[in-house]
Amino acid sequence: MSKSFYFAGWLIDGSGSPARKDILIEVENGVISSLERANLVDVENRGLDIEAYPDSTILPGLVDSHVHLSMSGKIDRQLRSTQLQNSFEQNRPLISERIKKSLDFGIMALRDAGDACGHVLRYMKLYGSLNVHVKCAGHGWRASGRYGKLIGRVPENGLSLAESIKAYSNGADHIKIINSGINSLNEFGLETPPQFSCDELKAAFESARAIGCKIMVHANGRLPVQFAIEAGCDSIEHGFFMGSDNLKRMADRQIFWVPTAFTMKAFSVNNPGSPQSQVADRILDAQLEQMRMAKDLGVHVAPGTDAGGFGVRHGEALSKELKLMTTTGFSIEEAIGCATAGGAGLLGLDQELGALRRGMPANFLLVGGPPFDLPDSLEKIKRVFIRGKKII
Repeated sequence: MSKSFYFAGWLIDGSGSPARKDILIEVENGVISSLERANLVDVENRGLDIEAYPDSTILPGLVDSHVHLSMSGKIDRQLRSTQLQNSFEQNRPLISERIKKSLDFGIMALRDAGDACGHVLRYMKLYGSLNVHVKCAGHGWRASGRYGKLIGRVPENGLSLAESIKAYSNGADHIKIINSGINSLNEFGLETPPQFSCDELKAAFESARAIGCKIMVHANGRLPVQFAIEAGCDSIEHGFFMGSDNLKRMADRQIFWVPTAFTMKAFSVNNPGSPQSQVADRILDAQLEQMRMAKDLGVHVAPGTDAGGFGVRHGEALSKELKLMTTTGFSIEEAIGCATAGGAGLLGLDQELGALRRGMPANFLLVGGPPFDLPDSLEKIKRVFIRGKKII
């Protein structure tokens, strides 16, 4: 039997509860066998072979619930346009690099929200991913003539959306449906009509569940979000301008929200002084207000970054998304809980990730300093452990 011991000055367990001080973690064969309050001197006097980090904080591995591994997050528009034309062989090393970079920032699970060519799903089928769980949508689905060409395709050959999902899911882990446009950076608050009717979405969701897939829906504005909720989706992606009534519906039905608020901050920072950046700032403020309402209503929030979007870099963006959360009333422990237990629950990984407690795999990361240094300290991870083994 393999045993190892780790002592940390603070521990955040993923439940949202306040951080605990001076914790000894015992790991047997890669699984946490005990967590107890301890005095470091007493522990050392017991003669245990221990890794001690008295000035650091341990927390569960993180989950980024919305990324695009096929895109880079760079701001060079010509480069961004070119990368969308990459072949699979061109994208293959880039996907690998982005997964590795995510782990460098303590992210142990990613939910890829689709690409037009299905490169990420193909990559995972061929190569898999060591130490990082990657859940893939493959292609997203959109209506003909509507937004989403970069990340999805339209039903073809006379098939309905539901029939297309059944015929062309290609082993995807979840189904991505696009049910609105994107935020207008020229007209604040502009809402687009739904891409699919409520009945079309209900039939599509039934097809998805018949093949064992959850459903993530890109939706902004009141009606596109309402249709997705009433049809029974598992998560709303983005949800800008969806309004308080939809947030109440999500709370009642325990539907996850992935706000991707940092996308607007990234655009504004990288386009200083432009009229569009001023609109982006207003959109961000409106989204943060919705996040305050979501917390008060008890909506399940799973942070996602939209990494790969303009100025949204893989790995590093998650700490920035969490920082925005803490401005809306979430404590740092609650924000971390959303990015650990929340994300693991949404991705169906709650038996592997999301919590530090007895019986869970010893998947955790270590950052310097006390909890109040978070989330900034996530930008410089000290250690990453997978099933008790030091990976970084």
